[in-house]
Amino acid sequence: MINWEVVLWTCITLAVIMGVIAMILTVISAVNMKKRRKQIGDLHTTLAVGSKVMFAGGIYGKVVRLGQEEIIDVEVAPKTIIQISRFAIQGIVE
Repeated sequence: MINWEVVLWTCITLAVIMGVIAMILTVISAVNMKKRRKQIGDLHTTLAVGSKVMFAGGIYGKVVRLGQEEIIDVEVAPKTIIQISRFAIQGIVE
């Protein structure tokens, strides 16, 4: 015979444990996103002409011109200049 009371309390216990784990993961994710958002903000404020940058795809280049709000010109090879969104920049190479 199945003891339904034990089954019910087991399900409730598992649901509470899963809820606690979900809350912990949400808090950790929010902290990491806040930290990453600050890093990206700092990156965009320090971006200047002549900065060597790396795109999200792993391509390296040098900033030639800071255009309007979002578009910048980057030289990826000698005499090869492309226009990209500043949000595609992953980091500044030292």
